Amino acid sequence: MKRILSALTIGAGLGAAVLSGTVSPVAAETLKIGFLATLSGPPAVLGQHMRDGFLLGVKQAGGKLGGMDTEVIVVDDELKPDGAITKVQGLLERDKVDIMAGVVFSNVMMAVYKPIIKSETIFIGANAGPSPIAGKGCSPYFFSTSYQNDQNHEVMGRYASQQGYGKVVVMAPNYQAGKDAIAGFKRHYTGEVVEEIYTKLGQLDFSAELARIADAEPEALFTFMPGGMGVNLVKQYSQAGLKGVIPFLSTFTVDETTLPATKDMAVGLYSGAEWASDIDNDANASFVRAFEAEYGYPPSLYAAQGYDAARLIDGAVDMAGGIADKRALMSALAAAPFESVRGDFSFNTNQFPIQDFYLVEAVKRGKKYVTEVKQKVFDDVGDAYAGSCRM
Repeated sequence: MKRILSALTIGAGLGAAVLSGTVSPVAAETLKIGFLATLSGPPAVLGQHMRDGFLLGVKQAGGKLGGMDTEVIVVDDELKPDGAITKVQGLLERDKVDIMAGVVFSNVMMAVYKPIIKSETIFIGANAGPSPIAGKGCSPYFFSTSYQNDQNHEVMGRYASQQGYGKVVVMAPNYQAGKDAIAGFKRHYTGEVVEEIYTKLGQLDFSAELARIADAEPEALFTFMPGGMGVNLVKQYSQAGLKGVIPFLSTFTVDETTLPATKDMAVGLYSGAEWASDIDNDANASFVRAFEAEYGYPPSLYAAQGYDAARLIDGAVDMAGGIADKRALMSALAAAPFESVRGDFSFNTNQFPIQDFYLVEAVKRGKKYVTEVKQKVFDDVGDAYAGSCRM
């Protein structure tokens, strides 16, 4: 009989939910995974999706990734890089996890990446993909089941050029992922960027920025505003009368994490993504059905990436015959022995994915608001930094 994941303990000091494949005492041969996610404040929904996707993958394996009893220790980083370092040290030194996974925001990733890699712990990134760790700072211990930060933004740069938008305003939070977003957009945009606007991370009032955008009279706006920032921006953009006047192009701003709040105000808006619920393959259809049945809400790309992270670990541990031989496990991970919900998926030389990227549109499907593929923009592409990776 398959064992069911059971919440065992909640460590108040660590902010960790511990889940295991068994309700009996943990066996000696147990795979321990530390899962770090932002689970508090306005961006908590991003971490929730990523965590829920990962735990669904573990549950579907009967609580046994690669056939091993699996204990997942979920920790809230609270979007505080310094605090995240302390919590990671606890996972590595006290809990002695075999694998680290997760991380939503790039400022947290930049803080915890070195201590994890320095400890020679295998690290599966399920969202943040800042450029420094994809290039010269790459490591054989790090694998990503998401993307390198620039890539979804490159989709919108290519699309803006295809649409003939001659001048645009770009806007993003002032941190590593925001800088990567602007760099990615500009890499494939052939027109003029008339203004670059950088906001505070976590900013929720965009009245001053919207006035600047209106004054600049661009042919389009490109923006990256994840979580609660995106919810407020979409609402304020519509309320300011800019929707339908200045095309709104975005990434990680209009998706299944924000659509429950923005609803009709976001319908018709375009974004760049490497995943959508209607990508046509059996693994994706099964995942979407199972996720909605388990959690009662539509999955986002964050959920898909978390799910793929669990599936990757499952396939690699099985291929390596366990976790005792770390080199064998790393080789198995590099082979990507699982069926991704994205379809085509393999690892580049920097162990970030080679995959497809899409233009997606926010739509209302029945009573649900989701994103759907409009067109494939890039086919089987790696990121711009892989050539700088020397492992």
